Amino acid sequence: MNASVTAPPLVTLYQVTANVLRVKINWGFAMSGTTPQDPEVARVHADVLERCHALFLRARTSGVLRPDADLLWVRQVYYALIHEAAQNRTDDLSDGDVDALATLVVDTLLHGVGGTDR
Repeated sequence: MNASVTAPPLVTLYQVTANVLRVKINWGFAMSGTTPQDPEVARVHADVLERCHALFLRARTSGVLRPDADLLWVRQVYYALIHEAAQNRTDDLSDGDVDALATLVVDTLLHGVGGTDR
């Protein structure tokens, strides 16, 4: 999650999502070969959690997320959406395809799948 802390949170969220999807789709074999017991893996995971929390905190503060949004829940849903978007994808996706998947993930996270009549 190498996103700028100066870019607007929504821009950063889209950029991070696209980058994470590229890694999960193109380097999935590397992701599955690690164990959480490895100290370096644990350190990287902790860093990712910290950066993700900071991004969602910025998003909530700026109004991208509701003021009462539970950031732990938001992160869990976000991770689940990324996982689902990356499932059954091929390594030959174009950047445009990955960007479209990132847009789908972020739009679903922020707006859900409900209609306008609620």
